[in-house]
Amino acid sequence: MRRGGPTVTSGTIAPASTGRPAFARAEHRPYHRGTMEPPLHVALEVARTRTFAVAVDWPGLTRGGRDEDAALDALVRAGPRYAAALAVTGVPFQPPGDRGGLAVVDRLAGTAGTEFGAPSVHLPGDDEPLAAEELERHAAILRAGWAAFEAVAALYAGDELRKGPRGGGRDLPKIAEHVRGADEAYLVKLGSRPPKDPAGPAPLEELHAAALAALQARALGLPVPNASRAVSLWTPRWYVRYATWHWLDHAWEIEDRALPPGAPPGAPPGT
Repeated sequence: MRRGGPTVTSGTIAPASTGRPAFARAEHRPYHRGTMEPPLHVALEVARTRTFAVAVDWPGLTRGGRDEDAALDALVRAGPRYAAALAVTGVPFQPPGDRGGLAVVDRLAGTAGTEFGAPSVHLPGDDEPLAAEELERHAAILRAGWAAFEAVAALYAGDELRKGPRGGGRDLPKIAEHVRGADEAYLVKLGSRPPKDPAGPAPLEELHAAALAALQARALGLPVPNASRAVSLWTPRWYVRYATWHWLDHAWEIEDRALPPGAPPGAPPGT
């Protein structure tokens, strides 16, 4: 399902009766703020067996868990990794030190895609236009996701990855093939066709350049170069959120599954 992207839906559900504090929602809309000061605003995408915590103002910072608490804890743990990825862009990000640095502003009904393991629900603000400054910031974050994956893939090239349910046991070349193929599908949903090369797949740099050109065109209301025939297009905000999440998710998967030299494939994490 990840290759072609999720079936995207939207919708808000009432807070669960769990004894937790009520969720603050209305006062935090519109979603996309003029300031990125703490606390980190989070939307929860909730399904029966899987929940995603989505950092509303930070595309790609989305983590899942078996329930809301697990997803929020995973989001906090991912904060330093996300900050490290963004460090090369000049976009400042201060990761929350604990759950106290989060503010849950919405709960959204998940879908079968959520259950499968991919964030699949539009935030209510994802159809808002991207102004020039926001477009530059989103493009920088998207490039950071690409760069993070490429750096990790280069660092662990040729290394064994720990076998297990996460990633389905794919080795690194298969993961790289997967994220590239998915990115081609996402580009079609953004409104452009992937570039072609007579000798085989076009270089990844050309695919990324096409994505940035399509993102800019969609954000500015211009004709999309090499337009695709997709009928139902992703919004620019959703495209950046989902594509960045996908690249970072697999970069962090490789880091988590990488085995030290000489360790057996079944060795537990930390070996």
